[in-house]
Amino acid sequence: MLHRAHVERIPYENLEIQLERPTTVDPVEAAERIVRRGRGGYCYHLNGAFSELLGALGYRVTRHLGGVQRTHLDPPGATGNHMALTVDGLPHETCPAGVWFVDVGLGATLYEPLPLHEDVYRQGPFEYALRRSPAVAAGWRFDNDARAGFAGMDFRTEAAEIDDFAAMHEHLSTAPESRFVQVAVVQRRDEAGADVLCGLVLTRVGSAPAMRTLETRAEWFELLADLFGLGLADVGTAERERLWKRVLTAHTKYQSMLAPSGGSEP
Repeated sequence: MLHRAHVERIPYENLEIQLERPTTVDPVEAAERIVRRGRGGYCYHLNGAFSELLGALGYRVTRHLGGVQRTHLDPPGATGNHMALTVDGLPHETCPAGVWFVDVGLGATLYEPLPLHEDVYRQGPFEYALRRSPAVAAGWRFDNDARAGFAGMDFRTEAAEIDDFAAMHEHLSTAPESRFVQVAVVQRRDEAGADVLCGLVLTRVGSAPAMRTLETRAEWFELLADLFGLGLADVGTAERERLWKRVLTAHTKYQSMLAPSGGSEP
């Protein structure tokens, strides 16, 4: 119930990076931003805050160094670009060992926790798999559904400390080559699928798949508020204008890269 409620209500988003507002990997800071400002975040923020909530409720939760690969061409491994969670001590008929893979920080992916043992799992329209990682000693491999935005994720079994993620968070938040710096991304999972906003392109993944491009500033901000619950009350007029110009510029650049070149060269 907690996992479902989280992914349905708290979006995966990188708008603080797009607004050039520095954040940390401190889970208490992330929780404050989520609860008091109605915002989301990406894996370090979402899983960090969720792990604090689970711990406060008495669950035995562990943070792990993980590594997400966008495509199958990316080398596998737990690079630290993702924080994964496990919860143990909860035996169930579907999970006799009582250890669960828990992750509210994968965007348009998990709707509920998975038993941490090798198997193929279906959640709504998506199919996932858990298996031993071929790249991480004693680690685990999560294979994502091909429609859900990235290829997979490896994570280590040993516990990680919050500070273990700080350097990679700094890189992902500031490096020009980071996709979080290049493109505004907002995602939200529900029982039947997921909504994914990448720049100005909104995609419905799973049930009733669809895609459309947003045309105006007003339409973009209205969609953030109405579909993703991001009213951005803490973002002033000048910041909104800078954010819109940044999103529009990135979209225009991407469209120009897709456009066929002229001339007679082969």
